[in-house]
Amino acid sequence: MTKAPDDQAVDESQQPFLEHIVELRSRILRSLSFVGLLFLPIYYFAEPLFTWVAEPLMSRLPEGAGMIATQVASPFLAPFKLAIYAAIFVGVPFLLHQLWSFVSPGLYRHEKQFALPLLTSSVVLFYCGMAFSYFLVFPIVFTFFIEISPTGISMMTDINQYLDFVMKMFLAFGLAFEIPVATLLMVWSGLTTADAMAAKRPYIIIGCFVVGMFLTPPDVVSQLLLAIPMWLLFEVGVMLARVFNNQDAEETTD
Repeated sequence: MTKAPDDQAVDESQQPFLEHIVELRSRILRSLSFVGLLFLPIYYFAEPLFTWVAEPLMSRLPEGAGMIATQVASPFLAPFKLAIYAAIFVGVPFLLHQLWSFVSPGLYRHEKQFALPLLTSSVVLFYCGMAFSYFLVFPIVFTFFIEISPTGISMMTDINQYLDFVMKMFLAFGLAFEIPVATLLMVWSGLTTADAMAAKRPYIIIGCFVVGMFLTPPDVVSQLLLAIPMWLLFEVGVMLARVFNNQDAEETTD
């Protein structure tokens, strides 16, 4: 079978290991520099950004209640950490582009055509996961926490602990929404098939609830809000994998 000129160039071009290390170092430095550049303007708006992040809880607290800082440096550290997290989240498209630029020279043409949409969908799904947690999960979870508070107990959350909780949830839901992409990659790489994954559905469902138990607070509501979308996204990934397999079978037949 004759390969395309681009694919032949990939087979013939072999860089020494040291050159790969140098290229990787360059990509990492570019990524860190970009995150650093994003950090500066984001830190300038750290206070209104923290107000926006805290809104799902603050809007549900009783009148007169608020957050507290239990450490001397917390009023400085919390906005600083938030600016770093925000710079990384905002820079995800650029970070993935650097990863793509490092990997793409070793991919064949048909692999590049398939990988680029996967990278694009990965960015979109990650942001969708963050939006899902902010607009749907946080209001439900914080309302649940406030309503079950014992009578006479004032809920006064430390700003650092709240920030850690929110960032953990953002990351958990952002990664959970990557399940369809991960499923397609497993099928594409030949590690498994759509039918094989569908046959393991009961174990996958149990695994979703176990992951939800570890990544969310110890309450049933937040665990369900993570586990159920993970299961549904797995089903979407299996469906897309079957479409991918059918297209491959048609191309082989032709």
